[in-house]
Amino acid sequence: MEKSQIKVITGNAAAAIAAKLARPDVVAAYPITPQTEIIEQISKFHANEEMDCELITVEGENSAMNAVMAASLAGGRVFTATSSWGLAFMYDAVLATAGARAPVVMVNVNRETPGIIAVSSGQQDMISTRDCGWIFLIAEDCQEVLDMVLQAYRLAEDYDIQVPVMVHYDGFYLSYLSEGVDVPFQEDVDKFLAVLKDQPERTKLTPGEKLGCGSHGILGGYLELRHKHVSAMERSKEKFKQIDKEFEDIFGRSYGGLIEEYRMDDADVVLVGSGSMCGTIKTVIDTKRDAGVKVGLLKMRMYRPFPSEAMVKALKGKKAIGVVDRSLCFGFKGGPIYTELKAFETKLNGSKMISFIDGIANTDITTANVGQMIDTTCDLAAGKDVREVTWVSYPEAQEDGGL
Repeated sequence: MEKSQIKVITGNAAAAIAAKLARPDVVAAYPITPQTEIIEQISKFHANEEMDCELITVEGENSAMNAVMAASLAGGRVFTATSSWGLAFMYDAVLATAGARAPVVMVNVNRETPGIIAVSSGQQDMISTRDCGWIFLIAEDCQEVLDMVLQAYRLAEDYDIQVPVMVHYDGFYLSYLSEGVDVPFQEDVDKFLAVLKDQPERTKLTPGEKLGCGSHGILGGYLELRHKHVSAMERSKEKFKQIDKEFEDIFGRSYGGLIEEYRMDDADVVLVGSGSMCGTIKTVIDTKRDAGVKVGLLKMRMYRPFPSEAMVKALKGKKAIGVVDRSLCFGFKGGPIYTELKAFETKLNGSKMISFIDGIANTDITTANVGQMIDTTCDLAAGKDVREVTWVSYPEAQEDGGL
């Protein structure tokens, strides 16, 4: 018996279909490149009565987040999507949603953020909001976009978690890329999400009963709420691994949980990456393997909370590690993921680390670039003197900067 159907669709369409399959009660969003197609698809589903939800057409992204936060606190399942400037515009509401522990699911189609005005790919919007108190997941391809949105609902609405989840994927690459996606049938998605109905009812707004959200002046209670929030995010690591296994039981696909390891078992050198770059990295790794180079990939699927334990376990003892960032960490020379992983360097049993910055501001992470990264990481493993931070597509760059 068929359990799914293959459709050639874009990453944005995959996100919209996943939202439809999750049966949200309220959707509120505002269009912005390269996310707009998601809302267009959902609007079409709604108009054709394929999606039974309250669709709120708002005047901006800040209103969209406030609308879904309120609907979530009232007990509804919600969905929204944004990108770049839109994420920046809803920043205060993103913070409030996290503080309220509203289990909102949002897709963010990664794009460069305000600063230098650029309509181009990059994970800077994700980095600019990484400490808002949301769980962050990163998809590699269109299939993972669909699957990860469904997994996000299981994670956000779990009674032991109740933290909003943001699913990220690379704008202009995955958003508009069309590829075959295994779209599950509604009854199987209902089965996957049914466990949420069997758990204790979460705190929600009930007519006639008191509920405080965003209350001022709670003093000592603030510390308690913050600690519980941090603890819930730490619990989400094991919960997400469990959800991935249950997802495999129903749909036959597993991604490894927090991280995915590719040809890591006997690797001497490793690249650490996230998002769509990982497909290119895997291709180059296969070529390098044929040439006798023992190289592997560690792909990050969860970025917040930072999966330090899983990453240390996978990377410990490797001769050299090259971390590829599609964003900047202003105030530090290296990229954001590199800088965070550097904090655990003493646990890596002598592994050396370097930072690569690539794929920002309309630059592609090409096979040639990946080959250069692997070669440089191999040089580091061999004891050669290499630069700590390499701007791969900008060879004129110097570590000490300059105007």
